[in-house]
Amino acid sequence: MNFDSKITFWLNDEKIELDKLKSDQTLLDFLRLEKTLRGTKEGCAEGDCGACTVLVGRLKNGKFRYQGVNACISFVASLHGTHIVTIEHLKGDQGLHPIQQAMVDYHGSQCGFCTPGFVMSLYAMWMEKADPTTTEIEEALQGNLCRCTGYQPIVKAARNIAKFGSLEQDFLVKERQQNIDRLQALENVTPIAISQGDDQIFVPKTKAQLAEIYAAHPDATLVAGATDVGLWVTKFMRSITPSIYLTALNDFDAVEEKDGQLIIDGGVTYTNLLPLIDEKLPQLSTYWRRIGGAQVRNMGTIGGNIANGSPIGDTPPPLIALGATLTLQKGDETRQLPLETFFIDYGKQDRAPGEFVGQIEVPLPKPEAHFATYKISKRRDEDISSVAAAFYLEIDGDKIGALRIAYGGMAGVPKRATHVEAALKGQPLTRDTFENALNAFDQDFTPLTDMRARAAYRQQVAKNLLLRFFDEHFGEAESLDTLRQAALVEVN
Repeated sequence: MNFDSKITFWLNDEKIELDKLKSDQTLLDFLRLEKTLRGTKEGCAEGDCGACTVLVGRLKNGKFRYQGVNACISFVASLHGTHIVTIEHLKGDQGLHPIQQAMVDYHGSQCGFCTPGFVMSLYAMWMEKADPTTTEIEEALQGNLCRCTGYQPIVKAARNIAKFGSLEQDFLVKERQQNIDRLQALENVTPIAISQGDDQIFVPKTKAQLAEIYAAHPDATLVAGATDVGLWVTKFMRSITPSIYLTALNDFDAVEEKDGQLIIDGGVTYTNLLPLIDEKLPQLSTYWRRIGGAQVRNMGTIGGNIANGSPIGDTPPPLIALGATLTLQKGDETRQLPLETFFIDYGKQDRAPGEFVGQIEVPLPKPEAHFATYKISKRRDEDISSVAAAFYLEIDGDKIGALRIAYGGMAGVPKRATHVEAALKGQPLTRDTFENALNAFDQDFTPLTDMRARAAYRQQVAKNLLLRFFDEHFGEAESLDTLRQAALVEVN
């Protein structure tokens, strides 16, 4: 296989070409230390606070889109063929950018440390939705924290951007074709390899190249969105070399509906899957929007979340409840297995060296089935689950038919509650049946105590979520969602 030896991208108006690069060099360090672009701040160094937010423009399958990402956990090697926009690029000859001026006039900046990140997140939102609702603004800012608690003036500023300029006159909009042309000039199918001492970087351009390179280097670290791997470097100082970066693949982010299933490539991000979630799995819509912040959803991939095998990964519980299967690939060979059997023990998955998650097949719920997902965390938005739960139930006459119940945060792996399922299946569809099944939780789970929750709390929450599922879907009382809607009507 022939390789190129340079990572190339555009940074604001500068073309960057790098033939010497460490696999663990973050974009944040590159901006601040090498390019002296210090408006991008380092806050948490784990993709949580949003102070380091920059825009990354990617050209994929003829579509060009800017998205906010966390520079602190984005690796430079993942940015080949992109256009990176930092806060310094916004101020033009005419003065402040409309978003910056709105932040000034509506007092959206207090101590100022987080302000560049807020501006860049609002910029990404503004290019997608020039007239956003308050809900859309709040969703766009999930991944940005303000320790001065200045959210209300920031939201006011976001509502009033149009007073200071139109999207049609924005410089990134007017220069869109120029930037597309720049990135098209970088498109080719030749993979990239850079070696510097013992450090090795590979950037394949196709899934076939990925399979070949990974089979030849089965000890390599696969890096997709880096929302987990990034912390291995910034928090645990782990070596990730040799590393294979998946962000330049041009055939690994497709989704299709076929024979009642969603077939999802392993490289699909949370953000890219969201429109289909809203259309085909609306029961997952709220849950999906609580996975990280917008920056994390823009970066993180479904395949990566599964492959890392975290017991608190957000995607496995609902996918297990839906009966998802995985296609694993090594070289030219593939094999399939149920997702629930992929997780063997804490830190151990049924994945051989050189094997990667190629696709996830997710059966869509039957029209008459009941499907629900819940996430319990200390902070509502952009927080790690203490307990995640998913329920899928079909009714057989007046009894409980096929069902799958899956939890995250309750064991060393995402896990089905098989004893609870056995206590429910075939029984009358009553609350007494569900209450009687609660004792089976002690056979299924022995949760741990950690910084997020105590074991007894997790066990009680898991039981409560089962009862909540019954009450919302089969109880006589109005569902919580109905009550919430009524409350909103009264307030308005």
